[in-house]
Amino acid sequence: MNSYSSGRRPRRSRGGARRRSNSDRFRRSQGAAKTQKKTFWQRVVEFFGNGGTTKKRAPTARNGTEPSRQARKPEVVEVTSPRLYVGNLSFDATESDLFELFNVVGHVQNAEVVSYRHNQRSKGFAFVQMQTIEEAKRAVQELHDKEFLGRRLVVSGAKSSEHQMRS
Repeated sequence: MNSYSSGRRPRRSRGGARRRSNSDRFRRSQGAAKTQKKTFWQRVVEFFGNGGTTKKRAPTARNGTEPSRQARKPEVVEVTSPRLYVGNLSFDATESDLFELFNVVGHVQNAEVVSYRHNQRSKGFAFVQMQTIEEAKRAVQELHDKEFLGRRLVVSGAKSSEHQMRS
């Protein structure tokens, strides 16, 4: 078998394009003149009253990507235990950084930065265990909305397992 063309068929480009004849152009122009046939789902949506209106797209971010989800206010949880939630934490913050920060307010038993299992990158929040409930309340008063490593911290009481079961 020869590797070269026999000359019987014209070679096509890689994209599979073919030559268009005048009749193809005529059919295309006629099809464009007709109104587009609506799909089944377009007709269903039109029937139920949303056919004429189109959804407004959310504005895109400056860099051209889709905007991230909307920011929401953090839920304020009353301090009922010495365990505290620390949110909006810098991804560079370590447990020792938190230990030093909260040690100014009171005695810290444990500081734990929550991270992804597969790459060990911080999720941006942590839990700090203080010695007493009074120290935990004082830590919330002093450190909530304080800037730490370029971000404003969210410090509140951690939800207990009882709180999660109710909601």
